[in-house]
Amino acid sequence: MNPQKRRQIFQRLQQHIPDPTTELHYDTPFELLVAVTLSAQATDKGVNKATAKLFPLANTPETILALDEDGLKEYIKTIGLFNSKARHIIQTCRLLIERHGSQVPDDRAALEALPGVGRKTANVILNTAFGHPTIAVDTHIFRIANRIRLAPGKTVLEVEKKLLKYVPDDFKLDAHHWLILHGRYTCVARKPRCGSCVIEDLCEYKKKVYE
Repeated sequence: MNPQKRRQIFQRLQQHIPDPTTELHYDTPFELLVAVTLSAQATDKGVNKATAKLFPLANTPETILALDEDGLKEYIKTIGLFNSKARHIIQTCRLLIERHGSQVPDDRAALEALPGVGRKTANVILNTAFGHPTIAVDTHIFRIANRIRLAPGKTVLEVEKKLLKYVPDDFKLDAHHWLILHGRYTCVARKPRCGSCVIEDLCEYKKKVYE
């Protein structure tokens, strides 16, 4: 795929979704960190339902730590892997208080040092909370990057590095959200909605599906 086509793809996605953002509900970087931690192998809708009850009562490291692990589980028990997620969030709260003055760090190394925070989660926080031009590669983005030949790669890290190299600078800040939303609602896994896709003529997928 050539640079001109990549630019056209993001121009179209920008026209289609002018103000892309995460579908997770949050008001602060800490709330986003908790929500993203909960979202692993879970739906944003399910996470939002849980945090709608949790955040009005506990939305800081101190208040969630005060719930303790068992108390936190009561709010997130509808979410997959809630036992390990509760443990990681409680440990993260403790470290944020001890090392970062209760603030979420605007730094990759510091974020990845928190329990349960890997490269993808760190990228989401850096991009969405702090405005870094990073691209977090989830299953949707990995699928799209390979399917349409935007940035093909065999591993998540390879795709991420290619996207950072190939996505035009003026689109990097929002590229993460455009691609996720496109993958979630149009270029879906089993049966992509090619007939209603705004980049269908630019896409290099050879097995396009039309109703």
